[in-house]
Amino acid sequence: MKDKVVVIGGSGFLGSHLADALLEEGYAVTVFDVIPSPWLKSEQEMVVGDFQDETKLGRCLKGTRYVYHLAGIADIGEASMSPRATIEHNIMGSAIVLDNCVQAGVERLLFASTVYVYSQQGSFYRVSKQAAELLIEAYFERFNLEYTILRYGSLYGPRAQAWNGLKRYVTQAVKEGRIDYPGSGLERREYIHVQDAAGLSVAALDSEYANKCLTLTGTQILNSKELLHMIKEILGGEVEVNLQPEKRDPIHYEMTPYRFTPRVAHKMVPNVFVDIGQGILDLVEEVYQQENGKTRKS
Repeated sequence: MKDKVVVIGGSGFLGSHLADALLEEGYAVTVFDVIPSPWLKSEQEMVVGDFQDETKLGRCLKGTRYVYHLAGIADIGEASMSPRATIEHNIMGSAIVLDNCVQAGVERLLFASTVYVYSQQGSFYRVSKQAAELLIEAYFERFNLEYTILRYGSLYGPRAQAWNGLKRYVTQAVKEGRIDYPGSGLERREYIHVQDAAGLSVAALDSEYANKCLTLTGTQILNSKELLHMIKEILGGEVEVNLQPEKRDPIHYEMTPYRFTPRVAHKMVPNVFVDIGQGILDLVEEVYQQENGKTRKS
């Protein structure tokens, strides 16, 4: 009998790719989300519901071995403007998930965190993830609910939300022929393609990662200026890049998130990965399809 895995927040960017990767590895996948997944496979089960609805969530988790918790407010900008909602969704919501996992006898919870937990940046988003991580560790100590904390780097790729950094820049470049970047261009990020991140997230089910924190980032480190000029070249050079250092938002880190030090994490990177140039090209094609209903002519 296949192990049942529930992906809470599985209709979204990372969640939908994770659900696909789990299915490919032979798991019985249930997607639990407030909206139906537009990418749901016929072999996957869909349960529409709010993860803070304890009754519906509790029913969904019956017979589940592993739970991935990806739900909540993930946009740093939104979180910084809505502290109460961020606390309710990311902290209180996580407590609801943890309670229901204990009641359902779930073996392990895998939690989507962020490299911002190392930082002093990230505003209420970072604080909410730090608090949730502490809750998860406390639930293990009290109820023996195993966990794996997944701290993701800068994700990009198909199905990304409009506010996703790379998706936003590619979209503006395609639609307007320019990119307005709020920063100096020196900001550095470790980019990881969403499909690589999903694959590592499935690999994290291995027993050696039980009760550990993992940092999931790519091997391709670029500063913003390099990234934007790569987009420009892929689009044939007809894109105006406007660096706006005076508009840089201090809630984002510049060179590295590593300041605050929570529990030490083991770093995971894919051995085989999607090249960022190919990843950007795929994003360009996705945006063209969304805008024109067809692929771009070369």
